[in-house]
Amino acid sequence: MTTLLVALVCLLLGWSLGRWRQGLIENRGEAVVRRVLTDRFSSEAYHLLNNVTLPTEDGTTQIDHILVSRYGVFVFESKHYRGWIFGNVGATQWTQVLYRKHYKFQNPIHQNRKHVATVAKLLDFLPPQHIRSVVVFTGDATFKTDQPPGVMYVADLESHVAQFAVEAMSENRVQFCVGRLECYRKAISKQTDVEHVAHLRRKFGDAA
Repeated sequence: MTTLLVALVCLLLGWSLGRWRQGLIENRGEAVVRRVLTDRFSSEAYHLLNNVTLPTEDGTTQIDHILVSRYGVFVFESKHYRGWIFGNVGATQWTQVLYRKHYKFQNPIHQNRKHVATVAKLLDFLPPQHIRSVVVFTGDATFKTDQPPGVMYVADLESHVAQFAVEAMSENRVQFCVGRLECYRKAISKQTDVEHVAHLRRKFGDAA
């Protein structure tokens, strides 16, 4: 009886620590998108990977979510913003207007383009059109310019993914994709985050 009780306590403690660590690593926008993807795409046809850090030629790149399915591979960049958003495909930076103040941030389409390229390089046996970029805005942000293709509010996320209903690969190929990504991803840890941030600062300076 005592052994069983100890085992249950350890199990509960491990689960709690895992949830606590996930909360440290995952920001609010990522948490919202993860919940939607987990709730809406939990069938055997979909395989969700969260907080995926992959090696690149010059360091690492950190991807919020990757959804692998028979209908393609979806690479997600989540942004949790309030206020008005101004931006277009070609701009290097987009603008957030909040309480009459203007804030610049990196064009998330460009940001996710590198993520997609990294995934495509690892899954080089897939046609490029089967690896899709999805930028999701959570929070109370409102676009004041036209939303570029592949950029959406979280309320539109489910319908966007579900529209791809034509099978692009077999279940065996899906499992192979998941296995390769899991093989190359770095461990989900504080140290991985620290190394990734250090890489960004070397590349972009303190603004990263």
